[in-house]
Amino acid sequence: MDMKNILVIQTYSPFDGVKCREALDTALIFAAIDQNVSILFKDDAVFCLHPEQNPALANLKDYFKTLKMLELYDIENIYACKQSLQSRGINISNLHLDCIIVDNAQIKKILLTQDHLVNM
Repeated sequence: MDMKNILVIQTYSPFDGVKCREALDTALIFAAIDQNVSILFKDDAVFCLHPEQNPALANLKDYFKTLKMLELYDIENIYACKQSLQSRGINISNLHLDCIIVDNAQIKKILLTQDHLVNM
């Protein structure tokens, strides 16, 4: 099977049910079958990157620890939308993950390099 470039676009808040967890699981599954996976945190999904999350207050499992697994699965291209971070007041220099900060123009270029887009 040929290696494909797959971008998982995560747009939902980590406190909006299990949608963020499903996006993470999808990225990890593609990486496990030797695909070139990237992930983009956009819109409310940038709250996943806030360093001071406490999911227990919302009766959720600690999804944020699982984000560190992206590195273990060789998912190196972890993007965060600059406009989404700024509009939500999240400090770009203090994120939960080491991300590549991209603006909307850069996102458009990234989209063009992908074989598949998975919007979650």
